[in-house]
This record gives sequence, C-alpha cells and structure tokens, in this order.
Amino acid sequence: MKSTSIEYTNVMNVCREIFLKKSKDYGTSWRILRPSSLTDQIFIKAQRIRTIQETGENKVGETFEDAFTSIVNYCIMAIIQVRNGAETNDELTSVEATEFYERISREAFLLMENKNHDYGEAWRDMRISSLTDLILTKVLRIKQIEDNNGKTLVSEGIEGNYFDMINYSIFALIHLNSEVK
Repeated sequence: MKSTSIEYTNVMNVCREIFLKKSKDYGTSWRILRPSSLTDQIFIKAQRIRTIQETGENKVGETFEDAFTSIVNYCIMAIIQVRNGAETNDELTSVEATEFYERISREAFLLMENKNHDYGEAWRDMRISSLTDLILTKVLRIKQIEDNNGKTLVSEGIEGNYFDMINYSIFALIHLNSEVK
C-alpha cells in the first residue's frame, strides 16, 4: 500500500501540473461548462481510449497517458462545478482554482486508500482495458443521473462516480508508467 500511495501521489502531481499550466494558458474558462458538458468531455476521452484499444490504431497521436490525465482533470473540474455551480462569468483566481483542486485531489486520495484497504488493491490485477470500461460505465451512470435531474433511488450520486473515475484513471496511469519501465 505504501508504494501505491507514492505512485498515486506522483501521478496526481503530473495531473496537477498540467491543470496549473493550462490554467495559466486559458484561465478558468472551463467554469462556463455545465457538469453535463464535462461529463461529455470525459465520455469522449474514454471512448477514444477504448476505440484505440480495440483497433490498435491511433491517428491523432494523443497518448493514453494524455487522455487519462485529461479524465482526471475533467473529473476534478466537474466536481468543482457540481459543488459551486456553473456560471458564465464566474472566473476563479489561480489560487482559488488550485485550492479547489488540492481539496478534491486529497478527497480522491483518501477514498483510494480506504477502498484499497477493503479491496486489497485488486486494481493491480486489472487490465487497463477494464479500467477504461469501468470509466465508461461510470460516465453512462452520470449521464443517466443527469437526465434524471440528479435524482437517484438507491445509487451513489454524481460526485461519487466522478471520484471513482479519478481513481480508475490514476490506476491506469500507474499501470502505463510501470509498462514503460
């Protein structure tokens, strides 16, 4: 578990660095996006990964690492939007955006530690393709919940699904990093 915590933190640091650099380039223009739009962005990334996994052909050149990193960052943005609303002219300062990012990434880390304890790090024996499928399943669940105006009968809510996708993406990135070595 100690190595998972270190690997997880290293991957999250890369995701954070990309988020911060893009925030410098674009500001927080993503604040205009409704959570449903971010859900669709996550769907596009995950579907692209699955298509390439199935066909073995990548015509755009974006790596799996790039796509999974984007999923992590889109999920964090979506959680920010769910918690704070999506407003047309509601920019965040870079400090505010970083604070939100840090808070959510800490929550995701704690969730990972708790689930890893209970599941015995079962993700280590999973294929990246299975993690991709789980992400797509979570996206479709979120889309259904969004179509139901956020109402569920017995299911976890939208945030829980976003958090799971963050962790599945980080697990995929850990797998990809270990393949490179």
